[in-house]
Amino acid sequence: MSRPNTLGEYLRARRELTDPATVGLPVVGVRRTPGLRREEVATLAGISADYYLRLEQGRDRNPSPQVLESLARVLRLDAPATQHLLSLATVRSPRSRRRPRGEVVPAGIRQLLDVINLPAFVESRIFDVLAANRLATAVSASIRPGGNRLRSVFLDPEVREEWPDWEQAARGLVAGFRASVGSDVDDPRIAQLVGELSLASDAFRRIWARHDVTALAGGTMRLVHPRVGLLELRREKLPLAETDGQILAIYHAEPGTPTARALAELASLTANEPDGSAAATGTASA
Repeated sequence: MSRPNTLGEYLRARRELTDPATVGLPVVGVRRTPGLRREEVATLAGISADYYLRLEQGRDRNPSPQVLESLARVLRLDAPATQHLLSLATVRSPRSRRRPRGEVVPAGIRQLLDVINLPAFVESRIFDVLAANRLATAVSASIRPGGNRLRSVFLDPEVREEWPDWEQAARGLVAGFRASVGSDVDDPRIAQLVGELSLASDAFRRIWARHDVTALAGGTMRLVHPRVGLLELRREKLPLAETDGQILAIYHAEPGTPTARALAELASLTANEPDGSAAATGTASA
């Protein structure tokens, strides 16, 4: 079986999304090629057109960091996207690709979820929800232990209704997923998830083909909750040490705002409801 051409696919996708005007090229007449032509990228990066073609076709998979950094500048990649590009050319041994299927949330973090008075959950590097507190599961239908947030956002109509800016949120989630999994797209769990979503969702297939990469970091988000209305939340994402890429996510609101009051109301409404937020302690669903 041939190896996936992840480096070439990434270069081609970003080339086709790069506006010639942004790199100082005049646009005259109709261009049949979206974005930049291969020879334009090669010239601007200071390499031969034949060598760049070999990179895209996967016939050369070991370019130097200097070549990749030149290509990153031409393709206008930011720091996270440049790091992703560099990682795609890193040679990995077969052993480094093997990852344990079991995902155990540290005991101290499970305790933290129980006592923190904010929506909080733990997800794996492939966005399986491994554990969540009651308020987190109340905030969004996508935060259910045993589920996967990519599946939820693209396949669950209830979740889609939560997001007033669904397209933007979906793109951000996929870009974060690419940053999380890096060059491990041939990992069987990742390949299965991407294949499933590509078959089931035209939107996922279109967004995945862009090869966007966004650093796993905090930010803002807007949700429309069926019980308490619009929530304008800040999210924090904290890597958990000594885990296989697990992230602790915490949502919070600015004190005194309508969202802060809505979260307090939601906590009160759900305080006596059955708790479906038990932490996963074994193998998470992939």
